[in-house]
Amino acid sequence: MNELDLFYERLDALLIRIENVLPAKQRDADLDSAIAFRWRKQANAGYLQPVTHPHNIVLDALHGIDEQKQLIDQNTYQFVLGYPANNVLLTGSRGTGKSSLVKALLNKYANKGLRLIEVEKHDLIDLHDIVERVFQRPERFILYCDDLSFESDEPGYKALKVVLDGSIEMASDNVLVYATSNRRHLMPEAMRDNLETRHLDGDIHPNETIEEKISLSERFGIWLSFYPFDQAQYLEIVRYWLAFYGIRKMTALAREEALRWALTRGSRSGRVAWQFARDWTGKYKFHRLSQNNSL
Repeated sequence: MNELDLFYERLDALLIRIENVLPAKQRDADLDSAIAFRWRKQANAGYLQPVTHPHNIVLDALHGIDEQKQLIDQNTYQFVLGYPANNVLLTGSRGTGKSSLVKALLNKYANKGLRLIEVEKHDLIDLHDIVERVFQRPERFILYCDDLSFESDEPGYKALKVVLDGSIEMASDNVLVYATSNRRHLMPEAMRDNLETRHLDGDIHPNETIEEKISLSERFGIWLSFYPFDQAQYLEIVRYWLAFYGIRKMTALAREEALRWALTRGSRSGRVAWQFARDWTGKYKFHRLSQNNSL
């Protein structure tokens, strides 16, 4: 065996050893195997990972956002029926049900072919690849981006603009984007951006920086705004979750503690109400069990 053959033999052996220690390449999940998926990356290759236990929240569990529920429910129903529908941006206060609303819609319309693909912000550069994977599938796919916001020059910003507004390719009519954010315009706005605003004949003309920052959110056909709950709304949500966990009547003490719970967290939100109900119910059931064991 000459030196060149020996070199190639050793190289083959080395490659075999490297392949044995590398993780196996992940393949896309069978799109018939689940109703929800996550886009994952491994060694710069993306794949769809099924969500085996999706959140089973229902629309009736979301209180204080009836108008928002009606608008997005109608849009989603149009979408699953194959009629024209819009991309949706849900913005506003934390804990008011934005992400829960999207998950509840999946549960409502999964049996009509609705599917959800969750995409992290840093993976938005792969949106074109994701759309290609589901192009002309019979199901209707929502690409879901939670807690979305951008800093200047982030690569996912332009990728999302292309998917929302279309490019030279035909847009896929079985895909919509639903995104939640605390920012209406998805990008930070600085005071200096307003310094170049021009006033001509009584009209305000924003500078190009501001125009660029609002251009992404304008590509969403529907904007839904979520606001902090007042005390009555908050207590109604607490009452619902207490009943959900088996406490049918909210006592004066529970009401007082629920308000104190919200005060310590600086927020009267649906999430805070749910967290209080879990804490209160757990303590209540533990106390009753302790009493029974002491008899």
